Amino acid sequence: MSEHYLPAEPGTVNWGQWDASLKPALTIRSGDTVVIDTLSGEPEDIPDPALGFTLVPGQQEVFDATFRGPGPHLLTGPIFVEGAEPGDVLEVRLKAISFRADWGWNIQMPFLGTLPEDFPNLRRIHIGVDGARGVARMPWGQELPLDPFFGNFGVAPAPEWGRLSSTEPRVFGGNMDNKELGVGTTTYFPVFAPGALFSVGDGHGRQGDGEVCLTAIETALTGTFEFHLRKDMTLTTPRAEKPDAWITMGFDPDLDDAAKLALRDMIVLVREQSGLSAQDAYTLCSLCADLRVTQTVDGNKGIHCVLPKQFLPLR
Repeated sequence: MSEHYLPAEPGTVNWGQWDASLKPALTIRSGDTVVIDTLSGEPEDIPDPALGFTLVPGQQEVFDATFRGPGPHLLTGPIFVEGAEPGDVLEVRLKAISFRADWGWNIQMPFLGTLPEDFPNLRRIHIGVDGARGVARMPWGQELPLDPFFGNFGVAPAPEWGRLSSTEPRVFGGNMDNKELGVGTTTYFPVFAPGALFSVGDGHGRQGDGEVCLTAIETALTGTFEFHLRKDMTLTTPRAEKPDAWITMGFDPDLDDAAKLALRDMIVLVREQSGLSAQDAYTLCSLCADLRVTQTVDGNKGIHCVLPKQFLPLR
């Protein structure tokens, strides 16, 4: 299978939008691997040179040449997968992540976040990122271990849905902000448009479940992804698999409804994998699965349901 490299530059980065009409930046075949560079932050988020951080090459050129869509994220892609058609599933294996920047940023904004009534003021901070040591240096002196993942990745929405903001997570993926989806994770996306049209961005250096103040440590990452077209699967919403666990996800403005969506899909998954009845699968989830708050800040809130594989009965 072939290996490719997709840089983050004008023509390969889209700003703040998911749209099936976007021109592919790369065409691949099932089984191919792609090393993908990403960018982080809008012009307002770039640190003052006086802070001593190194700016990521090409980011200003992307700002100057790229249409600014309704959302804030810079997404590299889309990648056209030959043979992918609506109704298929795109299996995406995240093989490796490396840091492109020696800094990240975190923001609090008026009317946004989990506690907007308590924190009404704009605050943007820049955070040192030491990828070699695997730590972030907070402005107040504390060092936190890095745990990188991509907050925003997925496939294109259905063509008839038009242009959608990069802000909300949806059934095609997007701004899922799920810290479970790091290196070693396989994520499965239902395909809604010919070619699947995969894009990725929104690198996170570290995030807690909830992402409560609005953002994580936002930073530029490079990811190595392996793609497999699955015509033997049918999905309606993304799922993920770790070596030791299955993960289902629900997205909805109401956190309770997001929990129901994640749990319903886990019950379906348990039945597919084990042959249990729906009632038995429901009981198993009550005993062994964990419902976790993914994020509470992206319009569509997120819940993910995690079931360790050790508790999944064999057929």
